[in-house]
Amino acid sequence: MFPPTRAAGLERLASFVPHAAGDYAQGRNTDPGPGNPGAVSRLSPYLRYRMLTEHETVDAVLARHSLQSAEKYVQEVLWRTYWKGWLEMRPQVWTRFLAERDRQRDGFSYTRGIEDAEAGRTGIEGFDDWAHELVETGYLHNHARMWFASIWIFTLKLPWALGADFFLRTLVDADAASNTLSWRWVAGLQTAGKTYLATTDNIARYTSGRFAPKGLAQHAEALIEAPVESARPVADLPRFDPGTPSLLLVTPDDLHAESALANDADLRGALVVADHSLLWGDAARGFVSGASADATTRLSAHCGCAADTASTLDAATLIDAAQKAGARQIVTPYAPVGPVAEALARLMPVLAAEGIPLVQVRREWDDSFWPHAKKGFFPFKQQMPRLLAEIGTPGW
Repeated sequence: MFPPTRAAGLERLASFVPHAAGDYAQGRNTDPGPGNPGAVSRLSPYLRYRMLTEHETVDAVLARHSLQSAEKYVQEVLWRTYWKGWLEMRPQVWTRFLAERDRQRDGFSYTRGIEDAEAGRTGIEGFDDWAHELVETGYLHNHARMWFASIWIFTLKLPWALGADFFLRTLVDADAASNTLSWRWVAGLQTAGKTYLATTDNIARYTSGRFAPKGLAQHAEALIEAPVESARPVADLPRFDPGTPSLLLVTPDDLHAESALANDADLRGALVVADHSLLWGDAARGFVSGASADATTRLSAHCGCAADTASTLDAATLIDAAQKAGARQIVTPYAPVGPVAEALARLMPVLAAEGIPLVQVRREWDDSFWPHAKKGFFPFKQQMPRLLAEIGTPGW
């Protein structure tokens, strides 16, 4: 379903662009089922691992359509940006999720329905089909993800954190921000008191009658939690000196790393790390393995230097690669909240002690949009036209 190359992503984007306005707006909520053509782009894995960037994707759409006509799709791309910016300013929400997941794993009896839900044995039409589709393909239509999460939480009464964990372990595009915050939104935690209730009529309508499950919850009482920390500013980063001989570090969080750096960066080598411990499930690991090989080939041509691969993100591997390349610093695209960011935070002091600073570079897109994710999506969305104009999107 998702060939793990940038070329495949670009080809899919080019095929989708003509349909990114009216066709997408009219059909985006309909889940036609696996193997059937639909209105959505199915670019999520390429965007998740930044084989395609949000900027170039929106650029391609707005080079063909006006913002007004393609607004629904541009907003969909910006939801991903919004979630990342929101979590970046509230990292405690991620650590809280991990703690809740672990607590529920230890304290919740699997005999109470978790195994049946994950295996698609609940007897609920649609839900069981989506569980099978998810495990078999690593993908679900966005609307099906919402229905699934709602039924998990409000009909089956299962812990939301274990549902979010199930998605992380099975989705090819599993992402700390989008996945965690979307489950929180369905549960009524993200926007306090606002829940999403899956209904028989809605499912029947937007699956074109394929499913009309009975016995769904009639009410969705919002879950409650301790207050969430206030938004803190997006952290400033140390300056990257492009003139210093550098080793480019490529992680699963940004597999088109060459586009994150200035063209005059003095790159002496590149290291692409496909560390399976930084990913949650086999679908994501398989995709990233192929995508990392693709990135290695591209980087060799891009920087005119050796590009190697590694299976672990550890200090010894990075120090050895930097020394072999004759690099005095390691540069990598910024890693947002999640496993890669946690790994880099552990490595930075170790590398610094060896005289090899690890410098992260944040993309202009993130620098522009993330600081506006302080509240809900609506005030964030209001900034969209101005920010798109400022970063030079076509049509402005």
